Amino acid sequence: MSLSTAHIVFDCADAAALAGFWGRLLERPVDEGANHFFATVGGGGDQPLRPAYMFLQVPEPRSGKNRLHVDLVGEDLPAQVQRAISLGARHVGDFNEYGTVWTTLADPEGNLFDIAAG
Repeated sequence: MSLSTAHIVFDCADAAALAGFWGRLLERPVDEGANHFFATVGGGGDQPLRPAYMFLQVPEPRSGKNRLHVDLVGEDLPAQVQRAISLGARHVGDFNEYGTVWTTLADPEGNLFDIAAG
């Protein structure tokens, strides 16, 4: 018997709003039933995203650096970074280490994520 990943879960202040950002970034719709407290992206439909992204409202703000973050990869790194920024992400830094080129960004609630050159 083995385990597989079902969701990547984000604690947040506004689940529907943050799911909207990630849905636009991933070019996937926010799943039906999203609200201020709970939302998912990629959990339903004909082609579920695995793992799906889940957003849960919590009372406290994020403090400190993420201990876990999402790494995305795509063609045309500068264009993907600019698209993320246009959707509401904040540029944190550019890196070229360990044979990989990537940009670190923060989503609208400050959660860090990376986009790497594909």
